[in-house]
Amino acid sequence: MQATRKAVQCISPAGLHTMSYKEWGDADNPKVLVCVHGVTRVADDFDALASAMCDEYRVVCPDVVGRGQSGRLRNPMFYQVPQYVSDMVTLLARLDATHVDWFGTSMGGLIGMGLASLADNPIRKLILNDVGPALNLTALARIGEYIGQDVRFQTYEEAVTYIRLISASFGPHTDAQWDKLAHDVLRQNPEGQWIRHYDLALAEPFKLTTPEQATLAQAMLWAAYDAIRCPTLLVRGELSDLISAESAHEMTQRGPRATRVEISGVGHVPTFVQPEQIAIARQFLLSKD
Repeated sequence: MQATRKAVQCISPAGLHTMSYKEWGDADNPKVLVCVHGVTRVADDFDALASAMCDEYRVVCPDVVGRGQSGRLRNPMFYQVPQYVSDMVTLLARLDATHVDWFGTSMGGLIGMGLASLADNPIRKLILNDVGPALNLTALARIGEYIGQDVRFQTYEEAVTYIRLISASFGPHTDAQWDKLAHDVLRQNPEGQWIRHYDLALAEPFKLTTPEQATLAQAMLWAAYDAIRCPTLLVRGELSDLISAESAHEMTQRGPRATRVEISGVGHVPTFVQPEQIAIARQFLLSKD
C-alpha cells in the first residue's frame, strides 16, 4: 500500500506555515497511529513501520516544521517542542481523531511526552524511542553541533557516505537500507550539490541554550513525564549516549512506569526498519491492556 501526501496549515507567533504529512491505510479507520521523527529526520523514516501497521491503523507520519516537505519558520527560535506540540494539535484536529497511539523517535518522543502530559489529551498508548526526560547534555551538544553545519557534496555517493558516518549509531543496516536512510534526508540545490533536507536554522535554539536553561528544561521534562497516565513503552538503544541506563531505569519507576526494552548493538537511535524492531512496536500497540 502506498502513502498519500497531505498538508495542514499551522501557526506560530511569527505567522503561518504548512506541515506536510504522509498517511497510510484506510482514511476512515478510527484507530490512528501518529509517528514522529527525530530532529534531522523526516516522515519517510517510518515507511517500513507504517507499511507493517496500516492493516490495523490509519498511520500518519508528519514532517515536523523545518524538515522535509514542510514549511520553514520565519523566526527560528520557535524551533522548539512547544511549537511542535501546537502543530500536532492542529494535525489531530485535521485528522478528526478522538484517540491516537503515538510513536516518537528522539525529538518525536519529546513532542509525544509534551502532548501526553496535558489534561484531556488524546494519546492512548505512547512509545518513546530512545528518549526521555533526562538527556545527556554532551550528546545534545554533539547533535546541536552538526545540525547547523552547511555541508555540501558534489556527488550523491559522497552524501550517502556522510549520512552513514554521522548515523553509525543507528546500528547495522544493509546497503539498501542505508541508501534509503540517506536518500530520505538529502536533496539537490539549484547548483546540483547534495545537501540535507532541513532548515539549518534549526541549530539556533541549541546554540543559545545556557546550562541553566538546560537544567530548567530537564526539570520541566520530568514534570511532564510524571503527568503521563497512558501505557508507555521505552525503547533504548543499548549503546545510546542520549539516555543513560540509569535514567531509563528511573523511567520505569515513576510517572507512567514505562515498560523498558533494550536493543543490543544499537546506539541513538533504533530505526525500526528491521522486522524484529517493528515486532516490538506491534506487540505493544496491539496488546490488550
